[in-house]
Amino acid sequence: MAHPDKLLLATHNQGKVGEFRHLLKDSSFVLVTPSELSISMVVDESGDTYEENASIKARAFSAASGLVSLADDSGLEVDALDGAPGPWSARYAGPDASDGQNLALLLRNMAGVPWERRTARFVCVVAIAIPSGEVELCRASCEGIIGLEPSGASGFGYDPVFYLPQLGKTMAQLDMEGKNRISHRARAVRRAVSIIEKMVALNRQL
Repeated sequence: MAHPDKLLLATHNQGKVGEFRHLLKDSSFVLVTPSELSISMVVDESGDTYEENASIKARAFSAASGLVSLADDSGLEVDALDGAPGPWSARYAGPDASDGQNLALLLRNMAGVPWERRTARFVCVVAIAIPSGEVELCRASCEGIIGLEPSGASGFGYDPVFYLPQLGKTMAQLDMEGKNRISHRARAVRRAVSIIEKMVALNRQL
């Protein structure tokens, strides 16, 4: 029987794992990753919304591990592109696209768009699932502007072009502490902590 006070971070993305570990460093449960449990499955994110994709991942990893599992689905919504790339942000330039390819396509599609029309937001939905299939969701966002060129070496994904006017920096120019004060994922995870505690307690009783 799986230890009930473990929380599985349902992702193979090491950038996300690092952020989750930092955000949940004061939690009462033990954080584990799929690789630590020898779980190598890749879940088909077939949903059309962040909520659907996060739920699909959380349920699949919880069923496979017997643990409470946390998954997120995040995306970039650019107003000048009618909300694209949205839930398809990780596959914007193709199913196996790298962060660099996605970012390059975004900047090509934004070429010529004036600064005042480059508004965008990062959106994150966190799903927490227990093996019986029950899922709880938390959603948060972070507003910004799409920069004219990449800047900064921290973070991942679209962080180098996501400019935060209030800080005068891109998300990729912030250290982990700074990013976790304002990011969409940080806000969603903070909202999720009490739900995680409840789901861990519920799983312990099953």
